[in-house]
Amino acid sequence: MRLKVLLRPSWLALTLVVFTFATACYTLLAPWQFSRDDEREVRNAALQESFTAAPRPLAEVLPAGRAPDDGTEWSRVLIRGTYLAGDEVIARLRTVQGEPAFEVLTPLRTTEGQVVLIDRGYVRPDNRTRVPPYAAPPSGEVEVTARVRRDEVDPQDRTAFANDSTGGRLHAYAVSSAVVGEATGQDIRPGYFQLEPEQPGVLDPLPLPKLDAGPFFSYALQWIAFGTMAVLAWLYFTVRELRPGGALGTDRPRPDRRRSVAQMLAEDTEDTADTEDTAAVPPGRREH
Repeated sequence: MRLKVLLRPSWLALTLVVFTFATACYTLLAPWQFSRDDEREVRNAALQESFTAAPRPLAEVLPAGRAPDDGTEWSRVLIRGTYLAGDEVIARLRTVQGEPAFEVLTPLRTTEGQVVLIDRGYVRPDNRTRVPPYAAPPSGEVEVTARVRRDEVDPQDRTAFANDSTGGRLHAYAVSSAVVGEATGQDIRPGYFQLEPEQPGVLDPLPLPKLDAGPFFSYALQWIAFGTMAVLAWLYFTVRELRPGGALGTDRPRPDRRRSVAQMLAEDTEDTADTEDTAAVPPGRREH
């Protein structure tokens, strides 16, 4: 029965690879891109709403130390308090508008007594790729307008550090209230707050992300298409191999084994020798 040819190890291995790839496309890769597209839509909606909404007090947007989420990120809030300049931390290895930068993170103690993390903006590295001099935050009580942001997560879970290369300043690899709180000993509430332009203590303000849909939806469709094409190709070759004369069929004549290079050279040498011997015999003495 010709179906037995499909039970050969090589065909079973190919089948396993094709269906593993297709399953990954349908259950992992495409849903992942769809989820990223949903996240982008939520972010764009929150940004669009914040453009026209007036800033609200922090306690109204995030009461009782509530952490930022999809519904509150990018909201504009009013915060009144005093900068804790001595606990400032520099976020390193940042990119702003396609160029390297450092972000300056300064805790602020609010008039209610809680400590929040303020992202005061960014500075460009100097010619030695170090943090250049920048303006200190104002002393005394200030009121700032900022946007709610969720804490970043460092995949390597690195802590803040300070050494000679940082000039004694604390450096961190992620903008995270937990990382800054651990390094400074301050009890900082979850999330951080990105200063808007022209606010007290702001440096170069961080730009807002663009309101574009991104390529995630089209990427998801591409993964679905790739998985479908893999299955259809497998079906095509399966039907072809089941027909008489298929490459896996036992009734198909097998080609001769390919000769090695040494064998080919030996045969060429023998042919050349025979030709020379024939040419050496006088024409009258050649056998007919």
